[in-house]
Amino acid sequence: MLNTLVLVMVMYNFIFMNLRVLFIVFVLVVSCKQEDKIKAVSSNIEKEQVVEPKLNVEEYNFTAFEKFLNREDDKIYVINFWATWCAPCIKELPHFEKINETYKNKSVEVLLVSLDFPKQYEKKLIPFIEKHQLKSKVVALNDPDSNAWIPKVSEEWSGALPATVIYNKDKRAFYEQSFSYEELKAEVDKFIK
Repeated sequence: MLNTLVLVMVMYNFIFMNLRVLFIVFVLVVSCKQEDKIKAVSSNIEKEQVVEPKLNVEEYNFTAFEKFLNREDDKIYVINFWATWCAPCIKELPHFEKINETYKNKSVEVLLVSLDFPKQYEKKLIPFIEKHQLKSKVVALNDPDSNAWIPKVSEEWSGALPATVIYNKDKRAFYEQSFSYEELKAEVDKFIK
């Protein structure tokens, strides 16, 4: 009887030890799988955080913007006033982009000045710039006193869009019209020496 009791105790200890070992192995396996899941989730979060930064458009009132209209260096500046709600503006934007690309080695700088309403920057302007992959510099002009600043751009400007200023240190021209590529190129060529 004593032998049987000893045998039962040995078997009990053996089973209990094996159960403890099995439990420890189970906990390790489960925690490793959880760690893999945590790593996978962390990796996905990191990937999501490495998203391209959202495009930011510089916004100016006219006083701050005016510097773009009066540079006196050796460049030719093509400044186009436009808005995403202006169909003729949208139609001619590719021509300004082509001028920007074609003339970049001839000291020509294109600036696209959006007159979109500030509430529309995030919903319309920035998505438009991204969708059409505009390469020219785009700024937003936000100055509600248009009666004061429009004549400072040009006395000829009624305020209608599109409107364009082309200038260098020697001369300046204003256009209250939309352009075909050929027309725009011909005007820019008048400034190239």
